Parts: sequence; structure tokens; C-alpha cells
Amino acid sequence: MADVQQGQSLVPDLNATLNETVTEGNVTAKFVATPQGTALAYGSLVFMALLPIFFGALRSVICASSKNATDMPETITSRDAAKFPIIASCTLFGLYVFFKIFSQEYINLLLSMYFFFLGVLALAHTISPVMNTFFPVTFSIKQYQLLFTQGSGDNKEEILNYEFDSRDIVCLALSSVVGVWYLLKKHWIANNILGLAFALNGVEMLHLNNVPTGCILLGGLFVYDVFWVFGTNVMVTVAKSFEAPIKLVFPQDLLEKGLEANNFAMLGLGDIVIPGIFIALLLRFDISLKKNTRTYFYTSFLAYIFGLGFTIFVMHTYKHAQPALLYLVPSCIGLPVFVAKLKGELTDMFRYQENQEEKKASVESVDETKETELKKDK
Repeated sequence: MADVQQGQSLVPDLNATLNETVTEGNVTAKFVATPQGTALAYGSLVFMALLPIFFGALRSVICASSKNATDMPETITSRDAAKFPIIASCTLFGLYVFFKIFSQEYINLLLSMYFFFLGVLALAHTISPVMNTFFPVTFSIKQYQLLFTQGSGDNKEEILNYEFDSRDIVCLALSSVVGVWYLLKKHWIANNILGLAFALNGVEMLHLNNVPTGCILLGGLFVYDVFWVFGTNVMVTVAKSFEAPIKLVFPQDLLEKGLEANNFAMLGLGDIVIPGIFIALLLRFDISLKKNTRTYFYTSFLAYIFGLGFTIFVMHTYKHAQPALLYLVPSCIGLPVFVAKLKGELTDMFRYQENQEEKKASVESVDETKETELKKDK
């Protein structure tokens, strides 16, 4: 999605989309990127895209084994995966209608506030494990719990149960600084910090329950991406109008203008998170094999690098925006499946199943036990 900063003189038909790699600001401004600037911009985008996939996949392993209700992942089933492209299409078209009917300024103001709160929470969750290692031993750690329930007695239903401590509050305060920076300045560095946090949290917390579900999801979004990019102008219109940290950007004129550069190459977060959750699933499958190897994780990771690099190559060659999933989906699914076929583990791969329902039931049982003990103490 395009994020056009004020002061830029850009043509209204930018080739920018929600889930594609694009170049912006090179017509009216008549800026011609140098080979060094182009290489730096695209190289930085690829590097940034790899960070949340790699570390998000590693953190997804810890998340999958967590017994804490607040850290439980959201599991995507085959039914969810089949519905996702339809829901995404309805959401995209709905935004298109909103931007056609209502003032773009007010819609983006609401979206900015919404993504400000989401971004601060996502960034706080991202930096929390790292920040915890820097707190001194003498730091006072107090536990807190945010609990919302509906009803009373036996009919009491838990709506929200979030446990945190004083260290999380410090992380939240630090993240708020970045959030305010983005809200006020819309600076590309602040955008990238929040975007990376969104992407890492997505890869970490969204879990596919098996490989067939992953194939359904990626296949459906493959069709979705190609249709809305090449078949209509809906995605382009929304992308030009939508201002939010849902993409990574890097200026091609950084070498000339420094941090005030404004001619961006960009990559949508969907092109990171969607393949990323599939790569994370293959890492957990590697671990389930108990062979002390990460064959499928590294295979899919390299496939992602190839697919993204090929996307940039095609876009740069034909000077036209490309839906990245057009190239990422075949490579991220095809290469691991080919390797599994060679190793004779294709059946094991497609039979691998993750079931979070048992874990959730276990967590609920533990919570009920704690609640019963508290009532006895009272």
C-alpha cells in the first residue's frame, strides 16, 4: 500500500498495491535512481523481509509450546484458509467503496489512530524478550492482570485475560515513542519499525495447523493477488489512498538526500507474513521429525529469497509493479515439496498436524484450578 508523504510531487497513477513490490515517485519528480541507490533499496527490502520470517519462525516454536493463555497462537484451519481470500477481497472492496464515498483525510486519520495502538502493542510484544535481558536484578517486578468478564456466577464468561508485569509497561512506554513519531511525522524509519513488528508478530502468532492448510491459504491468496492487481484497479486505488505501516519502504535516493529521501521502493507486509507462516510451519515440522536438522525450514527460506529476488527482477525488467505472491507461492511450496519427495518424507509432511485445541483446554483447566484455589483461600 502506498504511503505518499506530503511534499512529494507524484503522479496519481502510481503502480502501488497492497501486496506487491513497487517503485514510487519517479515520474513527475523525474528522479532517476542510480544503480547504487536501486541496489541499496531492493537489497535492504529483501534483508528487512527476511528478519521477521527468520526470527518469527523461531519464536513460533516457543509460542507453540507455551502454556500461557496470553501467548497462545491463533491457529488457522483449512476452513479459515479457504475463507481468507474471500474475506480479504470483501475488505479490500469495502475500503475501495469507503475511499470513493468518504473523505480520504478522515478515513486515514481513523486508520492512523487504529494502527498507532496496534503498532505500539505489536512493538512492545516484539522487544519484550530482548528488553527483559537488560533489566537489572534489583528491578522491581510486579505482576498485573487485565481481566474482562461477562455475566456472573456459573454464567461468567471470560472475554479478555491478559497477564503482564512492570517490564512490559516499560516496553510499552518505549514503543509508544515510536508510535507517536510515526503518527506525527509518518517517517519511513518509524513506518519500518512498526511494519517489522507487525510482520514478526504475524509469523509468530498465526499458526497453520498442517501443510495442506498452508497450500490452500497460499493458493487462494495467489489467485486473490493476481486478480486484484491485474484484473481491476481496486487494489491500486486503495493502495494510493491508504496510509498505514502495512508495508516496508526504503528510499532509492538515500545516497543523495539522506534520511529526508522520499522516492521509495516498497514491499507489502502480506508478501512477508503469508509465506512466513508457511515457512514457520515447516520449521516446526522439522523439529517434529527429531532428526536435529532444519532441512525444510532452510529450503523454504531459500525459496522465499529466490521468489522475492525474481519478483524484483521481473518488476525492474518490465518497469511494472508485480504481485509478489505470483512468484513467492510456487517457490515456497514447490521447493520444499520437491525436497520432501526426494527424501521420501512427502507423506510425513502432509500428515503432520498441529492441534492447539488440546493446549487451550489444558490452559483453561489450569486457570480453572487456580480460580478454585483462590476461592478456597478467600
